[in-house]
Amino acid sequence: MPEWPEMETYRVMLSERIVGETIIGTEVTRDKSINVPVDRFNDELKGRSIWYVERRGKYILFHLDNGRRLLLHLMLGGLMYFGTDEDRPSRSIQVTLKFPQGNLYFMGLRLGFLHLLTVKEVEAKLSSLGPEPMDKRLTFERFRALLQTKRGTIKSTFVDQQVIAGIGNSYVDEIAFAAGIRPTAKIPEIAEETWERLYTAMHSVLREAASSGGYIEHPFTKDDLLTGGYNERFHVYDREGEPCLKCGNPIIKTEISSRKAFYCPVCQKEH
Repeated sequence: MPEWPEMETYRVMLSERIVGETIIGTEVTRDKSINVPVDRFNDELKGRSIWYVERRGKYILFHLDNGRRLLLHLMLGGLMYFGTDEDRPSRSIQVTLKFPQGNLYFMGLRLGFLHLLTVKEVEAKLSSLGPEPMDKRLTFERFRALLQTKRGTIKSTFVDQQVIAGIGNSYVDEIAFAAGIRPTAKIPEIAEETWERLYTAMHSVLREAASSGGYIEHPFTKDDLLTGGYNERFHVYDREGEPCLKCGNPIIKTEISSRKAFYCPVCQKEH
């Protein structure tokens, strides 16, 4: 499932391509991917312009010129592509937004959605989300206070979108590795000196991943050379049995609350 770096990469690329542009038509091949009847969806979007594109956690919000919003969550397997029918990937398409200079395709939305909402509806939908990991208001002191009341593991706590919005399975393992602690560590048992390392690692890992294009394999456009650039930079995630890039010992795979987790048993402490 796309996480903070992937959705931030999409936000930047979408902003470059469609902000200020007018939607000239839509196509919906799966009614369940939207929240209003297909005819109404097309009628309400045709002729509308995109004012700007915002990201909130793992969501993308398209701000329309009439004050309404399109709220996107790609969920597992979802992706976007901007281009034409000739160069788009050979994937099932659930929704298409048509612009004068190309089409924005939403693919793999079997679990994901693109909903047309009012501002109040969006606020209600996202009201339970925790703070953004890069929000300047999320100081170290607030970060520490927010997490130290939790009783679960680092893994289960960081992937809880009501705690911090945008971090998922892959990047919590990378953050834990960068901080030198296992994702299985219980929050109440974390050593004092580890807290600041976790806070710093959260920022450094997410920034590096976003600057490298995240891990989605499919490019956003035919000339996109950035998306997916972080695939070869994972230190532990999905590298079971492979040598640790720091010490050479095999990476361990375990399971935490039905989620797979990866860590180096030498470089990462238990608490």
